Amino acid sequence: MRVMGLDFGSKTVGVAISDPLFVTAQGIEIVRRQDENKLRQTLRRLEELIVEYEVGQLVIGLPKNMNNSLGFKAEEIQNFIEGFKSYLPDAFPIDWIDERLTTVQAENVLLEANVSRKKRKKFVDKIAAVFMLQTYMDMH
Repeated sequence: MRVMGLDFGSKTVGVAISDPLFVTAQGIEIVRRQDENKLRQTLRRLEELIVEYEVGQLVIGLPKNMNNSLGFKAEEIQNFIEGFKSYLPDAFPIDWIDERLTTVQAENVLLEANVSRKKRKKFVDKIAAVFMLQTYMDMH
């Protein structure tokens, strides 16, 4: 069993997966969303990844405001996950983690690696998902 971390954006979903021993997180994919309001393809792809990697738990990044309150984007992600539950087995464990500043961390890593702005956009959500999932695993 593995844990999957998801970093939701309006156009992409960064996906990270734990190793079987829950020691390290690796980025595996960025799911590109065709339309922010059309989720069926995104949900199907996430379901395929859950089966392929034998995922037994999800960790979802929750974008909180700096004052620790939940904003519009956090509510949007919570609603998305409610809809996604119908694609999952009953009682599938889902946990939330504060994802504040993970995108900034990911951007900084890519800047230090001298990755161009155009290429950074392709990888930032996946790397943010890795930071988020690794933080979760380190806490547990």
